This record gives sequence, structure tokens and C-alpha cells, in this order.
Amino acid sequence: MGRSVEADPGGRIVRCLHLLSLAAAQPDPRARLNLVREYLHAHILRSAQEAGAFAALAFQGGTALRLLHGLRRFSEDLGFALERPRHDRGLEHLAKAVKRDFELSGYGVEATLRTARAVQSAEVKFPGLLREASLASERSAKLTIRIEVDIRPPAGAIVETRLITRHFPISFRVHDLGSCMAGKIYALLSRRYTKGRDLFDLSWYLTRPDRPSPNLDLLRNALEQTGWKGPEVEPGTWREILRDRVTSLDWRAVLRDVEPFLEDPRDRRLLDKERLLAELRRERS
Repeated sequence: MGRSVEADPGGRIVRCLHLLSLAAAQPDPRARLNLVREYLHAHILRSAQEAGAFAALAFQGGTALRLLHGLRRFSEDLGFALERPRHDRGLEHLAKAVKRDFELSGYGVEATLRTARAVQSAEVKFPGLLREASLASERSAKLTIRIEVDIRPPAGAIVETRLITRHFPISFRVHDLGSCMAGKIYALLSRRYTKGRDLFDLSWYLTRPDRPSPNLDLLRNALEQTGWKGPEVEPGTWREILRDRVTSLDWRAVLRDVEPFLEDPRDRRLLDKERLLAELRRERS
């Protein structure tokens, strides 16, 4: 960033300085990085709200679970589904709005777009921020937040409007808990690599006192959209299908992936293969 108070009249760097003060109060580097990243997530969501992006998009994924439902792990990226295409102003419009808002808040920021057939993404990079937060020694180090938009989401998601006040007051449209759970199960069944955060989130769903059920219409549509060749997903089969998947995973890789993102490192002990299989065998009324 490299901006001084004198160089930014009008108080534009208040948000940036606030983030750096939050970071300075966190002695553990890993926890500090997670805090910085989460603050930037909230800032981007605030920018998206101000840009009118939620007229077309619905928030989804692990960051949504963290900010809305208190999931005890941090996330890297922000995920959205294009639920109302006719209201869409495009990811380029959103990326420009995010970049402008961060610049007005005193950050050095870069934004680049990447497009694919089904998913569009923007990378928002913050040169110098890691160094100023005492997370890197090189001035050239950049912290990157990726914004992903599924432009061809499967049908069936249930969308609701929610408000959060963590870091910023933000109102947005988001997939409900059952739809987010369906998205997580889809990720577990379709990924070609082991992502421990998927297993942590699954365990979180299965042990919640409100006993959420996955949105099976959404899950079936997602699997069909990507050529699923496995058994039919039904109320009586999805747990068995997941048990087979959980059994096949490399659990050393599971733990390596999730450890850097845990709110409390002791939660690592809760992510256990046999414990998760037992939860999947337990039918909940």
C-alpha cells in the first residue's frame, strides 16, 4: 500500500488502518492471516452490496457458512451463483466496483478476470498488505482473494436474504443451509482431489443441533449436470454414498488441508474418520 495519512486527506485510509490494527493485535501469524483474509472478504461483500450485485447473485460456500452460521474454520475465496441472469451486470462490473472501493479505503489493489465455460472468476490482489501486516518480509508479496461466480448453477437452490454485522453491516442473498449442504456434498462427490475443508464442513453439518437436511433436488441436478455415474441420490441413500467416499480418502491429506484454516487448532481432534463414518450411519429424525 505504502500510503501515509498525509497522502490521503479526507480519511480514506480509515478502513485500511483499522484492518492493520486488528492484525497487529493478533500475535499468531496463522490466525493473523485468517483474520486479514476474513476482513477483506467482508469488505468485498460490502462492495458487492453497494454495486447492486446481489440483484443477480447469491452467496454460497464456506465463507457464507463462516459469516452467517459460525463455522469454526476460515476460508480463502468467495463463491456466488448467478441465480437471476437478467439482473446481471457482469463480473467485470463487480471487479471494478470492488477495486475502486478498496482504493478509496487506502489499499493498493489489483483486479484481474478469468473466464471459463461454467465459472467466471476475478482475482483481487493486495500488494504490500502482507508486509504491512507483518506476514511477509518482501514488499512484492501479494495476498489474493478469488471471487468465483457459477454462471450456470444447477436448478433447485433455495435463496434467502440475510443480514450480517461482522466487520461491516451487509445484506445479501444467499443459499439457505440445506442448499449449502447440498453444494458441499456435491463437492465431496465430484472433486478429483482431497480437500479436508469439505470433510470438516460435512462433520459440522451432521453434528448441528438443528439437524439440517441437504437440498436433494439441488444435489441431484448438480450431479446430473456434470455427468454423475454413481447411485441415485435419495433420502435413504445419500449417507451411504458419502460413507463410501469418506472411506476412500487420504486422511493425512485431509488434516493437512484443513489445519491452516481452523479457528481453534484443537478442533483438529474432532475431524476423525471413524467419528464421521459413525455420524453418517446415524439416521436423524
